[in-house]
Amino acid sequence: MPIKPSQILSLLDKKRDDFMSYDKTALQELQQYRMALAKMSQQSSASLHEILKGMKSCGALPLEPLGTHPDWVIPSKLTWQSREQSLEWVRDRLTGISTFAVDGSQIYPSKDISVPVALVQIGWYENFHLPSGIYEKDIDLDVMTPSDLRVGRGDLADRKVNLRRFEMETDRLIQYMDERAGCETCLAFFDGSLVATFAEAFDEETRNFYVKCICKLLQASEHYRVPLVSYIDTSSAHDLTEMLRRLGNLPETKSIHDAQLLNRTQSHTMEWGDRTPLFLCQRSGILDHYGDQADKVAFTYLKTNKDSYPVRLELPVWVYEAGWHNRIIDWVRAEVVIGSGYPYVIETADQVAVLKNDDRQVFYRLLQEWADQEDLKLRLSRKMVSKARRR
Repeated sequence: MPIKPSQILSLLDKKRDDFMSYDKTALQELQQYRMALAKMSQQSSASLHEILKGMKSCGALPLEPLGTHPDWVIPSKLTWQSREQSLEWVRDRLTGISTFAVDGSQIYPSKDISVPVALVQIGWYENFHLPSGIYEKDIDLDVMTPSDLRVGRGDLADRKVNLRRFEMETDRLIQYMDERAGCETCLAFFDGSLVATFAEAFDEETRNFYVKCICKLLQASEHYRVPLVSYIDTSSAHDLTEMLRRLGNLPETKSIHDAQLLNRTQSHTMEWGDRTPLFLCQRSGILDHYGDQADKVAFTYLKTNKDSYPVRLELPVWVYEAGWHNRIIDWVRAEVVIGSGYPYVIETADQVAVLKNDDRQVFYRLLQEWADQEDLKLRLSRKMVSKARRR
């Protein structure tokens, strides 16, 4: 039955005061943090390090010199009069640069099949950015069997599928780095965060699995000397706000995140291409499990869309230490221009990897045919058999 708009509007009217109170409190906190940002951005990196010295899990530490940029925003000064002008800038930056991304998709175990079985597919795309227009894209997949999915609950079986997909994605990135070892004209994109705070919600075994995959990825990037950038389109991270809280002895807040704070400060609004200096992530919790990689993740915020908060980029610290960060951030900007607001290479990898409903039905049909051939007792529900036959 469809929802009733009149009931929703009536409830919203009744609870208006709750929304107003939250908005007022959040605005007051935002003003406090904006004032602290303006004040602290006048301090040198050395003085901030001195204040934060000895504070464990202080959110962030300055990595790149802060300079004299108000509110920690480095202007890009990139403006163009036309799309063609922006693409000319892209060609100047990206010609001969290979960008690579991988994404994944899955078919979870279904109650319509008598045995647990799942399919995981990853797809990748590499753009060589040459006048010839050559590129490479392909897929790899894995069928997960009952022994792979042996757990007591259905939601845990789904989790095993998610873990396998994550492992396949990170392994493919590591394989790419191995194949391009020492390449100074390559960039691997990771669609997600290198700081796996999301994994804290899971049990210890699952958390450690995610951490292990990411640490292997960080280690591979440094070992093979192939730059890696993590692209988080919508970030709710609080690393800089936590650092400001410590620096300014501010009240703790959960309603303000870094991207919101930086997007519009006391003195100006971020423009396209503007970014913050690089900071070293010092987030509490998950990084305690990273071992020797705990201090190896740098981050910056980059404005990529006029009407949205800045995105968060994360990259291994070695990229900054090698002096490659400025050109790599330019490569990210260029990919965003090509993709009209989102990195084209990530978007294309997603399209390559995605499993559509027709793929699902083909998988079930092949599974049934193979099971019949092998005389295996696998049964599909009548509803599923009917769908598969129609396709």
